[in-house]
Amino acid sequence: MVNEVKTDRGSEVETRQLSLATAAARQLATTTKSLPQMEGISPRWLLRMLPWVQVSGGVYRVNRRLSYAVGDDRLNFSNIGARVQIIPQELYKLPLLRGFEGDGALIDTLASRFVQREFKAGELIVEAGQPAEHVFLLAHGKANKLGAGKYGDPIILDVLADGDHFGDQAVVESNDHWAFTVKATTPCTVLALPQKVFEDLIKQSSQLHAHVEKFKARLKKPQDKMGQAAIQLAAGHSGEPVLEGTFVDYELTPREYELSVAQTRLNVHTRVSDLFNDPMNQVEQQLRLTIEALKERQEYELINNRDFGLLHNADLKQRIHARSGPPTPDDMDELLSRRRKSRFFLAHPRVIAAFGQECTRRGLYPTVVEVEGRKVLAWRGVPILPCDKIPITPARTSSILVLRVGQEDQGVIGLHRTGLQDEVEPGLSVRRMDINEKAITSYLVSTYFSAALLVPDALGVLENVELGR
Repeated sequence: MVNEVKTDRGSEVETRQLSLATAAARQLATTTKSLPQMEGISPRWLLRMLPWVQVSGGVYRVNRRLSYAVGDDRLNFSNIGARVQIIPQELYKLPLLRGFEGDGALIDTLASRFVQREFKAGELIVEAGQPAEHVFLLAHGKANKLGAGKYGDPIILDVLADGDHFGDQAVVESNDHWAFTVKATTPCTVLALPQKVFEDLIKQSSQLHAHVEKFKARLKKPQDKMGQAAIQLAAGHSGEPVLEGTFVDYELTPREYELSVAQTRLNVHTRVSDLFNDPMNQVEQQLRLTIEALKERQEYELINNRDFGLLHNADLKQRIHARSGPPTPDDMDELLSRRRKSRFFLAHPRVIAAFGQECTRRGLYPTVVEVEGRKVLAWRGVPILPCDKIPITPARTSSILVLRVGQEDQGVIGLHRTGLQDEVEPGLSVRRMDINEKAITSYLVSTYFSAALLVPDALGVLENVELGR
């Protein structure tokens, strides 16, 4: 401590130390310290909310009823300046061409026959009642698919955006007409293929002709509203009519999910673990932070992995676009209406903030519910959980997921393998490896996991929601 002491020199003031300074005292004191801290640790709600299923064989097979509904997906395009082209291989994603194994040159020719068209906001791309003579691919922009209500008023049937397509039936049915209107809500770039061009290619290729005939025959098979092979039933009859026989058919090539892995090798010098292990265990703290990073990567993969990630495995019929840009209560209601027993929403924190702003703008106040002891925002009683692993694109758009979970409800489930050697928690092991010539000890940290969609409507995605409006 420093104090001022007045001496006999009159106005002169002499300063001298009267007690031990804190800088010196600190050398003799034991510091109270925290554990090593780490930025980037999130709540990881997806890992906590998914029901986890033990996969002893490393592979989980999802058996389903046979479905006649042909797979579908969104298309990707290439461009040189303002000129847009469909990537030929992307045409295999169209229901009509799914599974076609013919000449690749034919697909290249088909891709080159699409004609680029531009539509301004408010223009009609197709009009109900007009001849349906084209296949349309929406390369860029947003459009509303409109129908007529009971009293003639227009209703929005669907929202179309980048990568969507319509008019596939135009090339397999002659003299048909559009049953709906498609109206551009933003400037749209569209690629159109005339029906006559496709018919000419069918005449030139026997393989393509056989494939189209097979597609037509598949559409004529009895199926329920979900596209599954129908189970023949009788109801409301009287007397003793002859009942039709039936059976439940299964898919012959069901989807199989192989467990993925996230691993790393942690290195610790023996000098550090021998000399600096008090009061904190250095190896323990190194492992703790490494495991946290591994779990963050695990959740990222469950969201973004192209093979089993939720964003890439959602069925096209369960993906919808935001009608006006930012996420609105209308969009959330539409998302909920497509499935039963929705357990929770999953969204980026900034998307949740954007939804809150839309509710405030409308004078609505979402409810708050408690999940595992924490209060979170909810819509219609379904909690909206934050997940910073859902990407935000450079165009400031993102997605909102809604899940039904559990095997009992035919929902989304997590897959893992427990009972591993040197397991420190379910599905995560830490194995000590050898000490190398530099006296460094290595630890192999591994976790095996995946996620499975039991039926398509277990997962829904609201795509291209905008931020910052």
